[in-house]
Amino acid sequence: MIELTYIARPLIGAVIGYITNDIAIRMLFRPRRAKYIFGFRLPFTPGLIPKEKARIAASIGEAVSKNLMNREVLEKTLLSDDITGKLAAAFDDFVAGLKTNTEPVGQLLARYLAPADTEALRSEIVSSLADRIHHAVVAADLGPEIASMAIGHVADKLRGGVPGILGADKLVATLIGPIEKLLAKHISEMVEANSRQMAASLIDEQTAAFMDMPVNSLVDRHQRHIAFVRGRLLSVYRRAVAKQLPKAMEAVDISNMIEQRINEMDVQQTEQLILQVMRKELKAIIWLGALLGFIMGCLNMLF
Repeated sequence: MIELTYIARPLIGAVIGYITNDIAIRMLFRPRRAKYIFGFRLPFTPGLIPKEKARIAASIGEAVSKNLMNREVLEKTLLSDDITGKLAAAFDDFVAGLKTNTEPVGQLLARYLAPADTEALRSEIVSSLADRIHHAVVAADLGPEIASMAIGHVADKLRGGVPGILGADKLVATLIGPIEKLLAKHISEMVEANSRQMAASLIDEQTAAFMDMPVNSLVDRHQRHIAFVRGRLLSVYRRAVAKQLPKAMEAVDISNMIEQRINEMDVQQTEQLILQVMRKELKAIIWLGALLGFIMGCLNMLF
């Protein structure tokens, strides 16, 4: 009988410790609503988490925004060797795929852009470049320079030929000034009237040839530029993170966003979320209660 008592007391202590810790953990979530008897709210209802849900949500949001998702942590993560290495590897894989791609450039673009968008982009490029070339040519005022070169060439021919021997070059020399001005005027007008159309036609032909070019041929032609583009891509990414991340952090209130998301969840969803994260730890607490109960049962026999 005495031996049975020695066994029973630690076992009973273990069972009590297990049950009490299990009940305590369950009372964190339940009951989910307050319970009343004769108009009086029963103690410990609702459970601690349903009762303090708003405060817990605010605390979690503040803790996450200050310690887990602050500017320093995010910037360190986004600019880490691991992330930049993955970005560089993705670029290398993309280029490797292009090197074996024999489809035309236009067909490649069609996979990412609608035909109408591709044509609109091409037209915009042609128009923009043609306008720039036209304005640059007109601003250069090439008429006087071309006229001077042409008149000078004619004068040289007259001086060295039969007309020069007959003295015609002297007559032409007196007319060079007015002729040159008149020719310069006509050349300038011709350039202004036709340069844009000529430039647009040339650019359109070149873009059409570009769209028909095989992708791998394009990559092979510009192989020496790929390393430069790769470096620029990583440089632009680093600068974008450094400059835009603070603005993004100001625009997005992470603390408030997390708090609102938790408050939008019902108590059952909150319970499931916590159990997914801490199921193992909560089970350990329950079994720790059983162990402590067992130890207390053993100590009870000694004292």
